[in-house]
Amino acid sequence: MSSGAMPAAAVDGSGLWARAFAALYDPLLWVGERAGMGARRRNLVGRARGRTVELGSGTGLNLEYYPDGLDELILTEPEAAMRTRLTRRLRRSLRRARVVDASAEQLPFADETVDTVVSTLVLCTVDDADPVLREIGRVLRPGGQLLFLEHVRSESPRLAAWQDRLAGPWRRFAEGCHCNRATLELIRACGLELKDVQETSWRAMPPIVRPLITGAATKSEI
Repeated sequence: MSSGAMPAAAVDGSGLWARAFAALYDPLLWVGERAGMGARRRNLVGRARGRTVELGSGTGLNLEYYPDGLDELILTEPEAAMRTRLTRRLRRSLRRARVVDASAEQLPFADETVDTVVSTLVLCTVDDADPVLREIGRVLRPGGQLLFLEHVRSESPRLAAWQDRLAGPWRRFAEGCHCNRATLELIRACGLELKDVQETSWRAMPPIVRPLITGAATKSEI
């Protein structure tokens, strides 16, 4: 935090929980990362190329998996507590990248100037995924790619019903995460061309966030 008077968000309950959640984030995901999520991150993020922008980089769990030789790596993160931990991890990694305070809804990049956008567990957390997907389409160059790894609404009616029942308390606990969002359908409708989509499971995590999709979507070159 900067010196001087603290913003209201930093002293109310939500601000305190945001800082606690940032501190707990890596430990909460630790088992899931070792049960397969880390490997999925590696396989996905290793496909990045050119000028790469990651949305909502959080504490930097993807950082070690980026390939060498990218033209540029930009890590966006709007939450101050997460951004602090992301910056620390970046310093320890010695990887060349820069951290930017920016939301996924308003990316500070010109039209068609990005080769790869990476989104892991972000499209579930934003208030509305549609403007984020439009923003991704705006900044991607023709032929550019969105690499995504997201938990989604279950195809099982029983589990989907539980996702709906628990959506409110889960959203408060997980800093805005929508456990019942049909993200694949939103990506399909945004105008990007889906490629290599795989459905899998986030093992060792609560059932309402286990259904996963991972893959790529590209922007038309026409």
